[in-house]
Amino acid sequence: MSFMYNPFPYDDPKPVNRPALAEGTIDSIVGGGTPAVAKRLALALAERLKAVPAGLVRSGAGIGEQGKTLPGNAPLNPSPDPQSPARTLVVAFDGYTTAQWDLLLNLLNREFEILGIPFETVDAAAAIYKSGKEIDDIIDPLLIWDKKIDPTLLYGKIWHGGYEGLMDPEKVQAFREALESRQAPSGDRIIAVYGYGCLCKQLRDLYDVRCWFDITPKNAMLRIRAGEYANLGKERTGIINRTIRRCYYCDFENAVQIRKELLQTGEIDWFFLDNDRRHLQMMPFAAFADVCAQLVKYPFRAKPCYLEGVWGGTYMKKLRGLPREMRNAAWVFDFIPMEVSVLVEAGKEMLDINYCSFVHKEGVSLMGEDCVRKYKGYFPIRFNWDDSYHSTGNMSIQCHSGGAFNVENYDEFGRQDESYYVVITGHEAKTFIGFRDDADIPAFFREIEAADTEHRPCDYMKYVSYEESRPGLQVMLPAGTIHSSGRNQVILEIGSLTIGSYTYKMYDYLRLDFDGKQRPIHTRLGELNVRQDRRKSVIHDPQSTEYIVQEPRLDCEGPGWQEYILGENPQMYISLRRLEFERACEQDTEGEKFHVLTLVDGEKVRIRSVAHPERFFDLEFMEIACVPASMERYVIENLGVEPIRVHKTCLRDGYQYDPA
Repeated sequence: MSFMYNPFPYDDPKPVNRPALAEGTIDSIVGGGTPAVAKRLALALAERLKAVPAGLVRSGAGIGEQGKTLPGNAPLNPSPDPQSPARTLVVAFDGYTTAQWDLLLNLLNREFEILGIPFETVDAAAAIYKSGKEIDDIIDPLLIWDKKIDPTLLYGKIWHGGYEGLMDPEKVQAFREALESRQAPSGDRIIAVYGYGCLCKQLRDLYDVRCWFDITPKNAMLRIRAGEYANLGKERTGIINRTIRRCYYCDFENAVQIRKELLQTGEIDWFFLDNDRRHLQMMPFAAFADVCAQLVKYPFRAKPCYLEGVWGGTYMKKLRGLPREMRNAAWVFDFIPMEVSVLVEAGKEMLDINYCSFVHKEGVSLMGEDCVRKYKGYFPIRFNWDDSYHSTGNMSIQCHSGGAFNVENYDEFGRQDESYYVVITGHEAKTFIGFRDDADIPAFFREIEAADTEHRPCDYMKYVSYEESRPGLQVMLPAGTIHSSGRNQVILEIGSLTIGSYTYKMYDYLRLDFDGKQRPIHTRLGELNVRQDRRKSVIHDPQSTEYIVQEPRLDCEGPGWQEYILGENPQMYISLRRLEFERACEQDTEGEKFHVLTLVDGEKVRIRSVAHPERFFDLEFMEIACVPASMERYVIENLGVEPIRVHKTCLRDGYQYDPA
């Protein structure tokens, strides 16, 4: 699922991964524009049609005599119909939210006319779902509509009923019967069934060929914002933020779950990348699986997403060479699992793959068995840059909710913990964390309420404590900690699994958003979740379980290198560390824990496998790479001249036994 509201429409071309791929894999990937893809697919389907024995009719139960099947895992009843030698091939097109099949289907129709094969299309979504009102009646009660609690109408509860829970059983049965009747003897033909959810388990046996259209979260969000998608049950798109909210709590969730199942069972014949409807890319599922299997053998980098913000700065914009027309780069989603993708070079084709698809295909090799089991197949840590360098002000004063609150109120999996690591600072930069020891917290609540309702400024410096920012400062932010990144710095934000935007802005300096409206804040939710006991003396006390502003401590060392623990806390399942060396540093995932590395000081390093030196990735300043758990021993080598500091994040020892 994605909760990225407004990504900037820019594709960063730099973070390319180049795993060694077999020639057969590369040759089987079809690009060159959607017309070329349609031509290749039409020829492949025409060949499959020839392989369908004449006169066979599909079993409604999905189980043929003695379980016999044809290619594509489509169970058939092998009882011949002596009245006709006709053959019918049924092809299903399903995909991630905002997938677009219309252009490909139009082009397929043209190709089949040339081949002289009758071609029919069936809109499954129009045939199998409950009415729009019935779907609204199911989903709307899950969403918060009280603007006193949620002024932006941002939150709700996850719908766990899947596509099937929104389908009308009688319509589904009629759909099955109608599709089977359309296969009655009348000459060879191909039927294309398309629509969200048409590959759900209860319909999957209807098809000879199964196609999945995948898309990156950024491109899906850009389509939603462009008005190219209406929520399930809606004829037209509506208010953007409400469309996105419903996507997060329903549409995205449905698509993620069916895709996860299909990827893990391998019940896909053709895998499409639908990031540009004019330039579809198509490959046999075996080719996609091989791309993922090879990529997970390497250290790799994700493709970032860039977002503007009213407090955004200029450092990352200059460092990354971002477009001039960007106002700023408030957030750089460098490695937020539900938001990013991975670029893979495959011969002449550049594949932009949804990162979560990769995770669901290669989860154990990537994260280790314990991690996959503990976090239900999700990649459990997220990484982004918060840039307020040379900006107009601070990030909002805010806090996040914990696990129990998220489960009860959002039916969400996981708490929302964060941490800040300061990399770049300017004059008077500050990192706000915790309350002052002398803070009158009830007075603070009154002031932020007045700021929200009466537009009166709050003297937040009387209440919120801060650290003088310096490169290398690490602070931990367990759920409930009041915090903010001050102006004139760039921080590496590292957070926990929670993938929703459960950020409660408690004070935002009476700022206006880009649309000229005052930014809404969540005073009530903030008061419910903020930890009033986290005051300056407590969070600096090494004897306290709330010790979250810690000093680095040496954990281990080797020839020419040291590893320091920057932050560990029993409330958070991550371990934050720093590697310091001049020439090289050896590490080991031991086949159990992935490592995420960020070059925070130095020009360039190479991360390479010890057992397979040809498997490496070169990382430059302020770039982030993931080392899969299956990598085991690897070396980080300095490719520059100055000493190196690498920030390392991994799962804390004993995370498997933490409460869910």
